[in-house]
Amino acid sequence: MTPTTMFSFANFIVMPMWLLMIFLPKWKLTRYLIDFKVIPIVLSAIYIFYIIQSMMDNGLMDFGSLASVKELFTKENAVLAGWIHYLAFDLLVGMWMVSKNKELGIHKALMAPCLFFTFMFGPLGFLLFMTLKTIKNKIG
Repeated sequence: MTPTTMFSFANFIVMPMWLLMIFLPKWKLTRYLIDFKVIPIVLSAIYIFYIIQSMMDNGLMDFGSLASVKELFTKENAVLAGWIHYLAFDLLVGMWMVSKNKELGIHKALMAPCLFFTFMFGPLGFLLFMTLKTIKNKIG
């Protein structure tokens, strides 16, 4: 599978999970996928493959300076691995938020923006959720 095709595949498999977490967080299938981390495990396997490919093509990765990281992101396999890294970890954060909300009980209408922003902007959605969590804990 080409890196371009894998990029499309990775994007394709995360979208339904985000939609399930936003619209059907308590559904049995959603809970199964969250509890067993199915999609992040698949993404992790793909990530490992492309990291190894990148190291085989370009040698060890240097994260010691901004310039060296910038250089890494000019290599197709490294960029793809980096993108899959974002997809996997943002999804794990979203799954944690949904799981944590089982005990918090934040309304779906408030959780939806948290999850959307986590999907689109990672730390922004996480910060929004943590703010709501703090407010909820102080009120309740």
